[in-house]
Amino acid sequence: MDRDAFIEKTKAKIDEWNAEIAKQEAQMRGAQADMKQKYEDQLAEMKAQRDQFEAKLHEAREASEQAWSDMQAGFEAAWKDMTSAFEKAMKRY
Repeated sequence: MDRDAFIEKTKAKIDEWNAEIAKQEAQMRGAQADMKQKYEDQLAEMKAQRDQFEAKLHEAREASEQAWSDMQAGFEAAWKDMTSAFEKAMKRY
């Protein structure tokens, strides 16, 4: 996958995650007190994962073509790991 395609795919996924975070925040506001802490913990985890990947996206944008070629495999592996972790966090609640 070339850098531009990676960046576009990543931006789309981050937008999807932001929508899911907003949905979870809305559910948290309507939850009972005991569930609020669980939602807050889940949201914190989801936001941390999103922020981590936004940092990777920034690195990809700033990388030269040569640097991108060198980093591509690592970014794609990180992408799969973070996507999996985010989706697991969403499914827990």
